Amino acid sequence: MTVATQKRMSLEEYLLYDDGTNTRYELVDGMLAEMGAENPFNVKIAVFLLAYFLQEMDFPYSRLAIGHQIGVSSTKATARQPDLIVHSDQSDAAIVADGKLLRAGSPPSLLVVEVVSNSKEDKRSHDRDYLEKPVEYAEIGILEYWIIDPDLALVKVGNLIDGAYQFQGFTGNNKIASLTFSELSLTAAKVLNAGN
Repeated sequence: MTVATQKRMSLEEYLLYDDGTNTRYELVDGMLAEMGAENPFNVKIAVFLLAYFLQEMDFPYSRLAIGHQIGVSSTKATARQPDLIVHSDQSDAAIVADGKLLRAGSPPSLLVVEVVSNSKEDKRSHDRDYLEKPVEYAEIGILEYWIIDPDLALVKVGNLIDGAYQFQGFTGNNKIASLTFSELSLTAAKVLNAGN
């Protein structure tokens, strides 16, 4: 749902915008687009993955982020807020230097994770994560894009190959394969159950 505002917003205005609620927005063609209520379990999945990268992969905490904005250039959005980002040293330095946003043209992150909200009933949510974001994230060179879909009990891992993501789906006790994180030792079920 697009929120009625007095005027179109610039990217800088969007980054400073606060309506006093916990509503999450993305900037779409200069207009605020409400992202909808996040399923609390989806947040648990993102937090589980953050903890996994910290504990099991011994990843530096400073390179893991929930709530960071990524600048994209498409007809659908100007900025996206993934559920989890695993930064490269360079993308981490770029967002810290900017203070607000990993801008288009900055060094790319290693991984972006999106946990789909209500993919069976919300076509907009499904299309955003399955159709729009893969194109946007590939254009800025993010090496790997995961789509975690609790409704379909599916984890899709997309590896950036020749400018587009090549996806492989994982379900149940299938071990997730990652080109970027070859030492990964996770099953789809473990991710979909937030580690339980």
